[in-house]
Amino acid sequence: MGLWYVNADTLAGSRFVLSPLAEVFASLKLLHTGAASHPGERAWLDAHLPAYRRRLAADPLTALLIRSGLGTEWIADFLTPTPRDGESFEEGVARVRAAPPAEARAHLTVSLRGPLPAALDDRDDLPERAADLLAYVWTETVRPYWDRRRRILEADVVARTAQLTRGGWAAAVDTLRPGRTRWLGGNRLQVNLHEYPPREISGAELVFVPVTPQTGWVSWEEPDRYAVIYPCAGVLAQGPRTAVPASLGALLGPARAGVLVLLDSPMSTSQLVAVTGQGLGSVGRHLKVLLDARLVERRRAGRSVLYSRTAAGEVLVTAQQRG
Repeated sequence: MGLWYVNADTLAGSRFVLSPLAEVFASLKLLHTGAASHPGERAWLDAHLPAYRRRLAADPLTALLIRSGLGTEWIADFLTPTPRDGESFEEGVARVRAAPPAEARAHLTVSLRGPLPAALDDRDDLPERAADLLAYVWTETVRPYWDRRRRILEADVVARTAQLTRGGWAAAVDTLRPGRTRWLGGNRLQVNLHEYPPREISGAELVFVPVTPQTGWVSWEEPDRYAVIYPCAGVLAQGPRTAVPASLGALLGPARAGVLVLLDSPMSTSQLVAVTGQGLGSVGRHLKVLLDARLVERRRAGRSVLYSRTAAGEVLVTAQQRG
């Protein structure tokens, strides 16, 4: 398994960050496979996969480059520069474009686990081609949804931070990519299931980066920066929502009832905005009414305020669901 050795200070100093470039690369991976893991991904693929495939059909060299770079066990490193906090997509993709051509070709041999195809050998424009394709994916398939996706990612970070507060790093890490990412104790962080030599990363910067497509990977800039990219929870990642009982909707109003039903586990205002699709003002008004009625309560977790159902709210929802 892939192991990183992380001391207590490095783990304590780690943080969650958002990365438009990571979101775009995850979306590229989803377009490459064409296989949806839930209805949200299926709808997105139906909207964008035909045009993506037409683009690659018109540019077989770039198509070969991407097939070569997305190996079964390893991704060509130059395609996934380690995310940086606050970096725009344009800044991130510039790092892909600036990759030395010889280095890019070397990375491709690792992802292929063998020599480069003749069409890619000795070409110096591979980073440029990869960056152009990432720019296409951003412009055509991610940027139109970025505001909503960003809210989902922010909500995930809030939830992970609350989980960290309640259960420590073991609880937070174990749920990032279940079965793949685990805190093993003894300063050992399992990051994947591949059999590669362990890495000592104590003293480096460690970041955890959510993406909405259900995929993940790791990246690094030795010896200073390491990242675990993981699939977030949220609208694009969740299973079917719990239905709002019609009687509860008639009592409270459908939108307000929907908020109450969602609060079977603590959520922040930003999470509720992301999950419900309602505006911030509407969610705030619903929460105020529910607080005044003592159907929900709030508590602070770090910098976030989390809302959850009270015992009275639980009784009300449960009774309506059973009825």
